[in-house]
Amino acid sequence: MNTLDPPQKDKGLRNIFFIGLVSFFTDISTEMVYPVVPLYLTAAFGATPALIGLIEGIAESLASLLKVYSGYISDRFQRKKALAFTGYATGILYKLVLIFTASWAGVLVARVIDRFGKGIRTAPRDVLVSESAPPGKMGNAFGLHKALDMAGTALGILFTFLLFKNGIVNGAGTGTGAGAGEFDYTGLFWLSLIPAVLGLCMFFFIKEKRGERTHKQRIAFWQSFKGLDKQLKLYLLVVLLFTLGNSSNAFLLLKAQAVGFDNVNVILLYFIYSATAAAFSMPLGRLSDKIGRKKLLVSGYFIFAAVYLGFAVALSQPVMVLLFVLYGLYTAMITGVERAFVAEIAPPEIKGTLLGLQSTVAGIALLPASLITGVLWSAFGSVVPFVFGALLSLAAALILLVFMKQVRLS
Repeated sequence: MNTLDPPQKDKGLRNIFFIGLVSFFTDISTEMVYPVVPLYLTAAFGATPALIGLIEGIAESLASLLKVYSGYISDRFQRKKALAFTGYATGILYKLVLIFTASWAGVLVARVIDRFGKGIRTAPRDVLVSESAPPGKMGNAFGLHKALDMAGTALGILFTFLLFKNGIVNGAGTGTGAGAGEFDYTGLFWLSLIPAVLGLCMFFFIKEKRGERTHKQRIAFWQSFKGLDKQLKLYLLVVLLFTLGNSSNAFLLLKAQAVGFDNVNVILLYFIYSATAAAFSMPLGRLSDKIGRKKLLVSGYFIFAAVYLGFAVALSQPVMVLLFVLYGLYTAMITGVERAFVAEIAPPEIKGTLLGLQSTVAGIALLPASLITGVLWSAFGSVVPFVFGALLSLAAALILLVFMKQVRLS
């Protein structure tokens, strides 16, 4: 089976590398902020777990609903790079709103802006990655992108940890709400703008494969949905079921606090998770090219179930560290592999739409998932919501194990 000529292959990998660098710098910026948002909400505004669940659920769900439409627009008008750039640029506005907000409602607005940008950029970015992938290397391509993405996440978290640990952003702070607790949150938010700008600069090096703009695709997706591959429709239903039990990572950080980690060490735990995901994303992506996507997806859901059961009963800090490592392994097994699966099985003319749809289906469940977790936590403590999530993950794994065929198209 022949592959691309070496120059074309190198050009494709170069493109994926720079797309990955966009995510790398953007995630440094985002993750300098994300782990401290639930801490900021509780310290500055007295937010409860239920309120944090509401904020995260609204932000994630509203933004995820945009992903299928963004994918449709990228298919129809073939302006994937411009759409992705717009989505990434909203990260700067997100930080500015956080800096100047004076209430938890302002944090909600900021989170919606951030997730709005993610909703716009995800599908066109994934199409850019898939179109740059050499034949037979779709899992490797998405694995490379995810590795850079998670490396940025880990570095952003590490920066935040070091800033807090060394007292660089400690103190009374400036600006409304900045001095809540012992940290200058506003100072951190200002610093996070630097890598966000660097990420946007990487777009100058990305090349876009342009297709013809046609009008015949206007309703092609909705007309042909019933005719889509049954395995793809099955997986979308499984994603919906699984996500109902997969609430915001903010609850994992709150659980770590409950076990005895202070604010600084909670950030370090999130770094451990992200570094693990970064280390394993590319090898597992390559593995999925060799053995097929099903084995990785099913294994990932089983690991998630084990991790959530662990969070339900964990009482010691060493166990919590191990759980965050396993959670990183789950992320490496699922995120890039599922995008490779959707990208290779989707009809080319609606690839962006279906990549967006996969994210949107997950987004539909995020609001009830976070609300359910927050309400169950407030009513019964942390054990019940984590057991609930583990059971749904087990159900998702079993459905895939029994009904999903081994699909290898690359």
